[in-house]
Amino acid sequence: QVQVVESGGGLVQTGDSLRLSCAVSGRTFSTCAMGWFRQVPGREREFVAGISRSGGSTYYADSVKGRFTISRDNANNTVYLQMNNLKPDDTAVYYCAAVDTRSYLYVPRSTNQYAYWGQGTQVTVFS
Repeated sequence: QVQVVESGGGLVQTGDSLRLSCAVSGRTFSTCAMGWFRQVPGREREFVAGISRSGGSTYYADSVKGRFTISRDNANNTVYLQMNNLKPDDTAVYYCAAVDTRSYLYVPRSTNQYAYWGQGTQVTVFS
């Protein structure tokens, strides 16, 4: 059984930083591309950042480029999202997702391209 578990969310002020973590079990982590998405009530889940199975490719939404960094530790089956200079617009539930990919450099960017999802972690940024 595949488990995807996020952690690290919280309540922070504008300009603060947070690091989200996502641990995966039940799959061979090194064969999975990983993605972070976020969702606010009444809106669709949106792509935030993704990383290929090798870690050699990353992709970011324009809204977070230059502020967020995705990385992975294949030895510990964990992917991270370092979020700096947080803004109130970053407030959302953040979800981690995984999918097996053959390509070492492919980064899926749509929700329907991911097979496994976590339960989400709340990030709230107040001004």
